Amino acid sequence: MYERKDAYYRKAKREGYRSRAAYKLEQIAAREKAVRPGDRVIDAGAAPGGWSQVILALVGPKGKIAAVDLLPLAPLPGENFRFWQRDLCDPALPAEILSFLGGKADGVLSDAAPNTTGSAFTDQARSADLVRTVFSLARETLRDGGTFLAKIFGGGEADAVFHELKPFFRELRRIRPEATRKESFELYLLGKGFKEQRSIPNAG
Repeated sequence: MYERKDAYYRKAKREGYRSRAAYKLEQIAAREKAVRPGDRVIDAGAAPGGWSQVILALVGPKGKIAAVDLLPLAPLPGENFRFWQRDLCDPALPAEILSFLGGKADGVLSDAAPNTTGSAFTDQARSADLVRTVFSLARETLRDGGTFLAKIFGGGEADAVFHELKPFFRELRRIRPEATRKESFELYLLGKGFKEQRSIPNAG
């Protein structure tokens, strides 16, 4: 397996992270100040928990993390962490998350990826739809001025999502942390300064 030769994979094993993806978030957080001490954060598509581990360390005991995934997630320590094994589209989810957080989130983060087919066109479309789903959750749970960070597969579909989301943020950029595998076509959309009250323009 190529993962066995990957330096970040080996480092994650040594340092007790559940996935090498933890280092991507560490790098983004360090450079972009995407997560701060005391923040209330939603980790959308959290399994196996590598990002939640990093977020816990970044927000500290005064912060809170609400993690969601269809797949199970082994428990993480702390009363400030809660996991929902649920669909991100579950209409009851936003209210439950907000109740746990005690208010709207400072950040909605997602390293989620769709099940891939090997078809670049299909995989990019699925990835784009997943980001749209995460953003739908963010529209109900993210505070005005908050941060949105989501993985997406690069390509025409990613460009379309970028332009859809751009009006909702003071700043929206594409970023690619160093820990991303060189052969990967994934990148991240980073939105800062969420405009909570803005409505989606009508299509057509």
